[in-house]
Amino acid sequence: MMSEVFEGYERQYCELSANLSRKCSSTSLVSDQEQKLQKFSEIKAGLDDADVLIRKMDLEARSLQPSVKAMLLAKLREYKSGLSNLKKEFKRLTSPNSDEAAREELLEAGMADTHSVYLGP
Repeated sequence: MMSEVFEGYERQYCELSANLSRKCSSTSLVSDQEQKLQKFSEIKAGLDDADVLIRKMDLEARSLQPSVKAMLLAKLREYKSGLSNLKKEFKRLTSPNSDEAAREELLEAGMADTHSVYLGP
């Protein structure tokens, strides 16, 4: 007998992870910085939710009888590795942009300093 609780979490998790994959692949097509950051924060929130669901499934699986538990924990291993791939993908998506943004901010700060010299009394 499978656990309804586990199945409920599993359904949510599968929907969420499909959703996150879609968001990750569509984000690379977004050129508007504002929209991109919006997507990033949605993905980040989704990844956090996925982590929580994995933890709940894990706890639920461990509370069940050994035969079922073994099967569910095997499933969970797949979900965990899928989630860790999504996290890597997200890191890859965000790192070049954050470097770029940081560089721009530094340049702007540098420019501001140069200007402030000329704006002296």
